Amino acid sequence: MRPIAPFHCVSGVNQPAARVLTMVLVLAAMVMGGCQRPQTDDGGDGSLFDGQTLGQWKVTDFGGQGEVRIGDGAIVMEMGQDMTGITWTGPVVRMNYEITCEAMRVDGSDFFCGLTFPVNDKPCTLILGGWGGSVCGLSNIDYYDAANNETTHMMSFENKRWYAVRLRVTSNRIEAWVDGKPIVNIALENRHIDIRSEVYLCQPLGFATWQTAGAVRNIRMVGVPDEPTQPAPDSFGF
Repeated sequence: MRPIAPFHCVSGVNQPAARVLTMVLVLAAMVMGGCQRPQTDDGGDGSLFDGQTLGQWKVTDFGGQGEVRIGDGAIVMEMGQDMTGITWTGPVVRMNYEITCEAMRVDGSDFFCGLTFPVNDKPCTLILGGWGGSVCGLSNIDYYDAANNETTHMMSFENKRWYAVRLRVTSNRIEAWVDGKPIVNIALENRHIDIRSEVYLCQPLGFATWQTAGAVRNIRMVGVPDEPTQPAPDSFGF
């Protein structure tokens, strides 16, 4: 949504009335746009990565991490002992948003995309390709990690192939997709949300790999409207 130019006083309209009218126009534009506006903004589209520099990302000091570099328009996280990652240091929205990116396992056989994200005042992590290469899910739900809760799903990943990742967080639900296929759809009511201690330094928003080289690019974060609770599907078709 493009910002609305300031309303200037014209004949017959005083400044207080002009300010009120400006606020009304801004709110109307947000509603018409579905409240989808960038939360952190390099290019006006919610981009968190310009393809050339780390910008407001910092290398996560896990200890034993591999090199983090920019290559071919992506952030490359080389294999570490055990983890390599990046953490966002800029402003971040904590509820009613979507994060999209492309992620690749460059080398190795474990998770290449551990996306830690906020759920209001709690952190959670979306794992892709963990526990030997195929486990996906959320860590943690009701104290159980991605390999041991209702979000656990198995999915095969090829090295050196980009996968489109989409994560949506609203007040009542967490959803995630890989290449357009749903892999997570969980209601949040009466659930305990947290993270494993290994990714504590990734808060509030970050990416990490485990004994694996990975890469991410085209990272975006945009606000979305809150939605009413919907029943989760019984199966995702894998």
